[in-house]
Amino acid sequence: MPYLLQVDFPYQGPWGDEMAAAMTGLAQSIAQEPGLIWKIWTENQAAQEAGGIYLFQDLPSAEAYLTMHTQRLKGFGVPHVNGKIFAVNDTLSRIDRAPVTQS
Repeated sequence: MPYLLQVDFPYQGPWGDEMAAAMTGLAQSIAQEPGLIWKIWTENQAAQEAGGIYLFQDLPSAEAYLTMHTQRLKGFGVPHVNGKIFAVNDTLSRIDRAPVTQS
């Protein structure tokens, strides 16, 4: 069963294309994380927040990543990291065209 991880945290920028340029190395590193199927990067400049939605193959991978990523973000000076893990209801998600499997 896949597991979804939702993470958000205070973020001052950069945004958009500048964020993409600054975070390419981090994105490439995240792509190599054990159990990761995909990640959607999120940003809300008006609220000064960033984060991501991740899909992992299993609960232990999602939990391990959340622990590691929280420590990494705090090392970057992020004061508070919100992280939640959810089991994915595969049957209902497929009805609504969710990308719940690796392509």
